[in-house]
Amino acid sequence: MIGLDGLEPSLVEPMLARGELPHLARLAEEAGLARVATTAPAQTPVAWSTFATGVNPGGHGVFDFLRRDPKTYRIDSGLNHYEQKNPLLPPKAVNQRRGTTVWDLLSAAGVPSTILRCPCSYPPDRLRGSLLAGMGVPDLRGGFGTSTYYTADPDSRAGESEHVVTLVDDGRGPIATRLIGPRNPKTRADHHAEIQLVRAAEPGVLTIRSAGEPRELLVREGEWSGWLKVKFKLGPLQSAHGVVRFLLIRRDPTIVLYASPINFDPSAPLFPISSPPEFARKLAEGVGRFHTAGFVEDHNGVINERISEEQFLAQCDDAWRERRAMMEHELGRLDSGLFYCLFDTPDRVQHMLWRFREPEHPANRGRPEAPALAAAIEDHYRRGDAVVGQTLDHVDDRTLLIVLSDHGFSSFQRQFHLNSWLLREGLLALKPGLAPGQAAGEFLHGIDWENTQAYAMGLSGLFLNLQGREGRGIVRPEDAASLRRAIAEKLGGVRDDDRGRVAVRSARPRESVYSGPHADEAPDVIVDYAPGHRVSWSSSMGGVADGPLHEDNVKKWSGDHCIDPAATPGVLLMNRPFRREGASLVDLAPTILDAFGVEKGPLMEGSTLKP
Repeated sequence: MIGLDGLEPSLVEPMLARGELPHLARLAEEAGLARVATTAPAQTPVAWSTFATGVNPGGHGVFDFLRRDPKTYRIDSGLNHYEQKNPLLPPKAVNQRRGTTVWDLLSAAGVPSTILRCPCSYPPDRLRGSLLAGMGVPDLRGGFGTSTYYTADPDSRAGESEHVVTLVDDGRGPIATRLIGPRNPKTRADHHAEIQLVRAAEPGVLTIRSAGEPRELLVREGEWSGWLKVKFKLGPLQSAHGVVRFLLIRRDPTIVLYASPINFDPSAPLFPISSPPEFARKLAEGVGRFHTAGFVEDHNGVINERISEEQFLAQCDDAWRERRAMMEHELGRLDSGLFYCLFDTPDRVQHMLWRFREPEHPANRGRPEAPALAAAIEDHYRRGDAVVGQTLDHVDDRTLLIVLSDHGFSSFQRQFHLNSWLLREGLLALKPGLAPGQAAGEFLHGIDWENTQAYAMGLSGLFLNLQGREGRGIVRPEDAASLRRAIAEKLGGVRDDDRGRVAVRSARPRESVYSGPHADEAPDVIVDYAPGHRVSWSSSMGGVADGPLHEDNVKKWSGDHCIDPAATPGVLLMNRPFRREGASLVDLAPTILDAFGVEKGPLMEGSTLKP
C-alpha cells in the first residue's frame, strides 16, 4: 500500500495519457484507474483515518486539524491531546482517532503489518509488526512546527509559528545565542540549549558550536545543514532530546540564520513515536536520522518569507530521499503481511506552489513568472511514479499492490469569512465595544456568548452555541436540529458577487453527513465550498474579520482541498482488477482484510473492491 497524498485526478489522467507516469500507467493498463470518493471534509487526517478504520468520521472522531473544548471554547489540536490525571504521573499523549484499524484486525488474526507515517497514528498503536507515527507527531514544543529566525535586525517580528532571536553581531567575533526548546508546563518558560555561531575561514560558511552532536556543525550559505542533535535539561532527572537543521540565509555583513522546528530525536523521543518503541531508533540506525514531526516540509518558512520556494523544494527533496530510504529498508525486510508507506510531499508542494500554475492567482501579484516552479507539481507526481516503480521491484504474483491518494487538489483564490457571515445574519455577536477585525481577536476571544447562536472555527464547518454542551450555550437542545437546517439552507448557494459565481455549493446538517459513536463531536453544519474558494484564515482560527465577506487569498498557501468532497476525489490504482464504480475510502480497509482472508470489522461501512 503506497499513499501519495493529494494526487489530483485531473493532473494524473493527462500525464498518464502523455506517457509521463509509466509505472502508474502499467497499473492502469493491468487493472484500471479509479477516482475514489474522499471524506467530508476532504482533509488529510480525516481521510487517512477513514482509510485506516473503514468508517466515516463519525466512527473515528477526527473531523479537522483543530477542535475546540465546548466547555471552555479553547481551540486545540484535533489530532491528539495530552492529559495528566495525577500530578505525580508524567503526561500522556492520547490519540483523537478512535475506532479499530485494519492493522488492529490483522494483528488479531496473526498477520504482521509495517506502517510508515500514517496520519493520526500518534501515539502509536500497538500491533503485530512495526509502526512509525506520521502526521500528528508534534515538534519538541508540542506544536505542528515552530521554527526560529536569527537576525541582527532589531525590528524583525515573529511570523506564523515562529520565534525570532535577535543577534548582537559585530561582523567578526563569535556570537553566543540559544536554541529554544520545550516549555516548562508549570512556569510556561522556555528551556534553552546554548549554541555559538562562528564565521569559518571559508567565505559563506558558518560553524555552529554546541554541546550537541556534532560539536561543530558547518552550514553553507543557501544550503540546508545536516542534523544537529541537542539536549534540553528539563529537570534533575529528565532531558528532552531533539534534532534540528539550519539554513544559512546570509553570513555577511551580519548573520541571518533559519532553524527548522526541533524534531523528536528518533533514537530518544520525548514521547514514543513508534511501536515497538525501539523501532524508530533501529530505523534511524538503518537509514540515518530523519524528520519525526508530522509536518516535514516547512511551509511556514515560505509563508513567513524566511526561506525561498527553491529552498523549500530542496527540503522536499530531502523528504523524498528520507521516505524512500525508509521504504526500501523495510521492504527489504518484509516477508509477509501488510506494508504501508505514505509520501506526503506532493500535498505540501501543491499547497505552496499551486499559484504558479495560475498567472491570475491573487498570490502572484507583483511576482514574476517562474516556469520551473510552475512545473514543480508535475515533477513531484513523477517522483511518486518512481516510488511506485521502486515498489514494483518487490511485487510478485502473490502480492496485491494498492496506490492511493486520499483526496485531490484545487486552487484557493478566494476566502470566505464565515464568522463575518454569521455576524451579519444575527447569529453571532461580538463583545460590547468590539468591532470586526483585529480588535475582535482570534481563538473565539471576541465573541459575546450570551448573544451568539453559532460560531465557526477550523476548516470544515460551524458549531451551535448549545445549552448543556457549550460552557455558555444559549441554543436550546430542542431547537438545535431546526437551527442546523435553517443555517445550512441559507449558507448553500452563497455567491461571491465580485467573481460572479457561487462560493458555497452546499451546506449540510451533521446528521445528514455523519453517523457513529462520535458523530456528536462533529461540526453542526458542514460547509462544502466551490473549487477556488475556502473558509478564510480568520474564521478558521475563530476570528471575525471586517470588510467584505469574500476576499482574495494572497498567501503563498495557494492550493487547497477543503472544498466540496465531490469536487476533490482521490486516485486509486491496483495491480489486480477491482471494482472501480463507486470506490470510496471506506472500501480500502475491507479490501485489504479480504486479501488476507480476514473478516472486516463489524462497524466497517465499506465493502471489498475485489470484483
